Amino acid sequence: MFADRLSIIWTLISIFVLAHAQTPHPAPAPVPCEFKSNTSCDECLQNVTCLWCNANSRCLEYPVKNVLPPSSVCSLTDARWGLCQINLQILIISMGVIGGVIVIALLVCCFCCCKCEKIGNKREDARAERQNRERSSRQKAKRSEMQMRHDEIRQKYGLAKNNAYTRMSDK
Repeated sequence: MFADRLSIIWTLISIFVLAHAQTPHPAPAPVPCEFKSNTSCDECLQNVTCLWCNANSRCLEYPVKNVLPPSSVCSLTDARWGLCQINLQILIISMGVIGGVIVIALLVCCFCCCKCEKIGNKREDARAERQNRERSSRQKAKRSEMQMRHDEIRQKYGLAKNNAYTRMSDK
């Protein structure tokens, strides 16, 4: 059950990735970010390697050696990357929160799937136990019926256990 759901999720992700995959087109050589300083944030951020600093209206090359740009380059509250409306600090916090929510949602889904499988096993075990009880009661009934037939035969031929006229042993 869990494997089926996992394969469905994997298939949907694969379809989504393939649908949004783009064929590479040769792009013109990008204009260096420094040449776009004193223009606008929108013009600067057309190149994904650029970082816009709102404090001094400069377009800078994003420092890829560091995960976050150092405050000597531009403070996080003044830095813009990707979207001009959202500063880099809010972007980082919101992406962290969204990532955390996704991880928690996946953990909850895994927990619920395991819980449902355990409940299903309990139901199956109860059904098997009920069938075993029914089988054993039928066996007891057949055994007692067979015992009665055997007792009748013994009675008929004088071999009954409680018969006063039992065979005498050769002692």
